[in-house]
Amino acid sequence: MRAVKINKKYSTLLLAMFMTLAMDFTMTLTMTALMTGLDPGFPMRFAGGFLIGFVVGLPTSFLVIPVVRRMVNKLTAD
Repeated sequence: MRAVKINKKYSTLLLAMFMTLAMDFTMTLTMTALMTGLDPGFPMRFAGGFLIGFVVGLPTSFLVIPVVRRMVNKLTAD
């Protein structure tokens, strides 16, 4: 089976989406466990926090990634 390739023009969108998913999952899991503990209600609290974090994090990524990319380009040489 051949892998599906996505057009490069969507690379920033994909980067933002995957970074948001990874960061939101990690931070929500950690903070929910630390703040509320691991009990039978944990999965529902985690899911709620994860959804809220993703809704906030994805638009933030769209705003932050281009700015950070420009900063990195100024700080690095070819």
